[in-house]
Amino acid sequence: MVKFSASILGANLTNLEAEIKRVQPYIDEIHLDIMDGHFVPNLTFAYPVLDAVKRCTNLPIDAHLMVTNPEFHIPKLLTIGVDRITIHIESTVHINKLISQVKETDTEIFVTLNPGTPLSAIEEVLSDVDGILVMSVNPGFSGQKFIAKSLEKIKKLKEWKLKYGMDYYIAVDGGINNENIQTVINAGANILIMGYGIFKNDNLENLSRTYRK
Repeated sequence: MVKFSASILGANLTNLEAEIKRVQPYIDEIHLDIMDGHFVPNLTFAYPVLDAVKRCTNLPIDAHLMVTNPEFHIPKLLTIGVDRITIHIESTVHINKLISQVKETDTEIFVTLNPGTPLSAIEEVLSDVDGILVMSVNPGFSGQKFIAKSLEKIKKLKEWKLKYGMDYYIAVDGGINNENIQTVINAGANILIMGYGIFKNDNLENLSRTYRK
């Protein structure tokens, strides 16, 4: 099954509730990028925005921590009640501890890695997580071009799943559009995170009907 995850970084933030309700019939979850201006140069959504999103929809919410010291944020996110927390392998030296902390709850845990980080960095935790997020752009800004080398990471993760009998999701975030979506799915992705690809897509209904299975 392929899921569509709507990154609200690509929405019209002046009317976020209307934007979420507009795309809700065609998506499976909401993706919220939390940026601190340190791990990435941009600053985005803090806890009040997360609370507002929760009031707009019953869809699952993925909190993607693009932050230094994610351990400071995890207790608050668990209290608010997100459905998934995604942590960058580059952002902490305590990844096993954080994975265990999240897994003590009913919250899913994903680990992600930047385009320049090799898959070997996350190999040791594959059996401990619910999914791996492949960043197919450099994190921090919406609207970037898909990095083609990301396809090799997606294919390798699918290969490992089959070889070792694992059951993690393979999510991809960045630059997915009408032209490359089939290629990304063929490589092995089963969660597609899109900002502009959803909120600014004139063909969203058809795209959703074709690829969400």
